[in-house]
Amino acid sequence: MVPRIGPEAFYSQAEITAIGSYVPDNRLTNDDLSAMVETSDEWIVRRTGIHERRIAGPREFSSHLAIQAVRNLIDRYGRNPADIDAVIVATTTPDHFFPSVASRVQQAFGIESALAFDLNAACAGFVSALQTANGLILTGAYRKILVVGTETLSKITNYTDRSTCILFGDGAGAVLLERTEHGAFLASHAVTEGEGGIQVYAAGLSAELDGQPLDGDGKIVQNGREVYKWAVSTIPEGMKRLLEKAGMTAADLDWFVPHSANLRMIEAICERLGFPFERSLHSAGPYGNTSAASIPLALDLAVSEGKLKKGHRLALYGFGSGLTQAGLLLEWRLDG
Repeated sequence: MVPRIGPEAFYSQAEITAIGSYVPDNRLTNDDLSAMVETSDEWIVRRTGIHERRIAGPREFSSHLAIQAVRNLIDRYGRNPADIDAVIVATTTPDHFFPSVASRVQQAFGIESALAFDLNAACAGFVSALQTANGLILTGAYRKILVVGTETLSKITNYTDRSTCILFGDGAGAVLLERTEHGAFLASHAVTEGEGGIQVYAAGLSAELDGQPLDGDGKIVQNGREVYKWAVSTIPEGMKRLLEKAGMTAADLDWFVPHSANLRMIEAICERLGFPFERSLHSAGPYGNTSAASIPLALDLAVSEGKLKKGHRLALYGFGSGLTQAGLLLEWRLDG
């Protein structure tokens, strides 16, 4: 039995009322990668659980994926874009420095009088965007906010680097967050450890970070061993703190939805958390690591497979470059 939520919990009057997703048609399989670098399907699956990933076309960018995901949401749930009053897009791979991807989404659907901005919290981006959207709804100034996670990581992936090119793919997921009488968000948690930023990055205008020169020429560089150690040692504790804020334990959850970085990492986190891996939702197998898009893609896969039901309690937990982590407890209110 789920305990009554205590007064210290993070309350809101918002809930997810629609969801959509989109991935490019082009597949990059493990066998395809084995022709590019020294690897194999068996090696990749054993270490990551990834079977393939989707790759955007040469003229297909994060805004295009985001727009298609929102269109999927609108078509499935019959939502009117004119009712939306804010658009938040979580991405690390915007089409341009500016204008924002969010402004491209606003334009595509003719949304008037809308706040629109991008948010970069890397793999924690989608959860951070939900937290931000929830806060805006709490102010009373906004009622319907579109939250999108979209990435074209293939455009910043070095396909000669075996340690990173096997991981990353492209995709987008979108949800509509609406103000309601009885909110579905139960608790929130976030931690940032900027001193770990050097462990995973893509260099931009600056060629150094904390006095250290950056490699990669703008492509993803990751110290996989250190990132793995950080995630496995800190995420279970972060999850426990998130659950404590709502007076819950892991046993009260129906599903754990972590960032789909690597299924072996998720297995290790679940083991330390004392939570069955079988009750985690992820998207890494068919789509790879899609950063800010991985959690909404996992949610929509679970909806399409009939796993995610109305009334289920979920813990969303994003983590990655920054080093950042962001968690959110919520009740699922969609019928399917």
